[in-house]
Amino acid sequence: MRLLHTMLRVGNLEESLKFYGDVLGMKLLRQKDYPGGEFTLAFVGYGDESDHSVIELTYNWGVDSYDIGDGYGHIALGVDDIYKTCDAIKDRGGKVVREPGPMKHGSTVIAFVEDPTGYKIELIQLGTQGSAKPESEKQAATA
Repeated sequence: MRLLHTMLRVGNLEESLKFYGDVLGMKLLRQKDYPGGEFTLAFVGYGDESDHSVIELTYNWGVDSYDIGDGYGHIALGVDDIYKTCDAIKDRGGKVVREPGPMKHGSTVIAFVEDPTGYKIELIQLGTQGSAKPESEKQAATA
């Protein structure tokens, strides 16, 4: 099994596509209207869906806002240079809601940006986070 996509309901599909494309550098992979259900699905990501997890943006026609709720956390993206990435996001009109720096009670360098609907996206400086390698790989690396 593998993670295919994360779905977010958006209030303005064009604004959201602009944010995920122009601000975060994702590509629109596919988009389709469903007139019978009065919704549009748009899939965005950094690579083809055959080997990358992507984000499904769902626009329900006529719905322009959502209560995100307190159960939603965030989407996380790994970046090579968090400071340059945040500057580029601001230059492209994106909203950085937590400037880069170490997370509380840890050493991972993070920042947060917000999309037009209000969803939080965490940026993580690659190489500063805890290892996501399986235990067997960690043991092999220290042997």
